[in-house]
Amino acid sequence: MAKVLGTVDAPGESFSIRMRARRFAKFEGLVSPLPRPIRIVDVGGTSWFWEQCGWVDRDDVEITLINVQSEAQRHRNVVSLDGGFERLESFERGSFDVAFSNSVIEHLFTIERQRRMAELMRDAAPRYWVQTPNFWFPIEPHFHVPGWQWMPQPLRVAILRRFRCGWRGPCPDLRLAREQVAEVRLLTRSEMRELFPGAELWGERFAGLVKSWVALGGWDAAPIRRP
Repeated sequence: MAKVLGTVDAPGESFSIRMRARRFAKFEGLVSPLPRPIRIVDVGGTSWFWEQCGWVDRDDVEITLINVQSEAQRHRNVVSLDGGFERLESFERGSFDVAFSNSVIEHLFTIERQRRMAELMRDAAPRYWVQTPNFWFPIEPHFHVPGWQWMPQPLRVAILRRFRCGWRGPCPDLRLAREQVAEVRLLTRSEMRELFPGAELWGERFAGLVKSWVALGGWDAAPIRRP
């Protein structure tokens, strides 16, 4: 999980920030009827993201961040844990009200690991929000090369070894270049359907094309009222 939500990559990140803000407005609409405090687990998230959303230091929200490496605590309602998405295995089923993740599941190398993360997200909470870039959007969001994800992997490795691609490269080291290329495995609509059966798939559009998919599950369930 090299890429985490909230990481500022380079100039042009302002576009991504605008897209995230529009996306988060939909999320806020979904959570608005839930009883407080809302317990959210954010896989791959950062305090920076929740700061930008205005959700830090609030009494009605409890946020648990899970990343490969934890970060220092900066806000009373935000706790950061390490261990990557597998850390969800340490929690009982339904420990949170909402399981949340933006642009992380595509960084797991293989479909088997993506399936496992999806399973853990579905178990962590009765409601989940999982966003990931669309495999069929023509501009690959990590390497910024048109059609990058449709090229044979050896060609992508050769290009990355010689040129800067988005925020990555040039990477002359063959082993490292192969690893950076293999790390990102974008998902199709049908694969998202497989990973999140029964979920609503919301297509986030740009220029008339679906730029990313958001799997929304459990949002029609009655809110759980806690004493």
